[in-house]
Amino acid sequence: MASWRQSQTVIGPATRQMPVAAPREEPAGDAIISIRNVTKSFGSHTVLRDVTFDVPRGKTTAIMGPSGTGKSVMLKVIIGLLKPEQGQILVDGEPIVGVRDKDVFRIRRKFGVLFQDGALFGSMSLYDNIAFPMREHTSKTEREIRGVVLQKAELVGLVDHLSKLPGEVSGGMRKRAGLARALVLEPKIILFDEPDSGLDPVRVAYLDDLVNTAQHETGATFFVITHNIQSVMRTADYMGLLFRSRLVAFGSKASMSSSGDPIVRQFLAGQAEGPIGMDEMAESGDGQGAARPVVTAGAPGATGA
Repeated sequence: MASWRQSQTVIGPATRQMPVAAPREEPAGDAIISIRNVTKSFGSHTVLRDVTFDVPRGKTTAIMGPSGTGKSVMLKVIIGLLKPEQGQILVDGEPIVGVRDKDVFRIRRKFGVLFQDGALFGSMSLYDNIAFPMREHTSKTEREIRGVVLQKAELVGLVDHLSKLPGEVSGGMRKRAGLARALVLEPKIILFDEPDSGLDPVRVAYLDDLVNTAQHETGATFFVITHNIQSVMRTADYMGLLFRSRLVAFGSKASMSSSGDPIVRQFLAGQAEGPIGMDEMAESGDGQGAARPVVTAGAPGATGA
């Protein structure tokens, strides 16, 4: 079996390669997403540097970190919206970096995405928002679409509100509608970009319960970008922590919770004292930072950067 390195395409100023057909490979262990030595920069500022980890299939994985540490950039790199200068990402065994656009679009069909604000169409009812992906990407009849919409709306508790516009419901209800829409095409992977943003603690707790229920019922892989530690503790099976452009640690929730790493301990405890300071940009400088090994405890297939 070929290793990931044999098909890796490195994109940089010194190397220009034509897109190639996407060969299928197996990631380490039972990982549905494998991030391999990914580096992403904007000008002189390196946002992600040599990041490597595996996302276990059928589990909920959360990537945390202080504000401005590249969490949302990581999400965009995974789905091919941003191209890394270096490294490769395997999605269900298929590389997404350096392949043809049509292959990127096909691989994206494996994802559903819940954006920070739900990203609903303001002029459409919640019903039409949830139905939209099926009308655009499938040949289902309206009767079939209605059945799926009602099923997902029941899962997220919105059956009685489907005729309302996004502006007529609460932020929490818009998030639930966004989750229902992300689920209608039965994707293998659901990506969550700060799902608790703008919600009060009680609504966050309700949303966490819904996330757990949806993951259990669908069996899909949930990948969450967040800095809400309490939410992660309620939902995640695996956790990773980004700091100063690098992945500090990745592992099971239990192993991360008992980690002796000072950065992990400070972040999970929410303490002011420790390596994480107030001004992340000032401290990280040009992002060069000293390389440090990644702690990977209790994570099947996880590897250090």
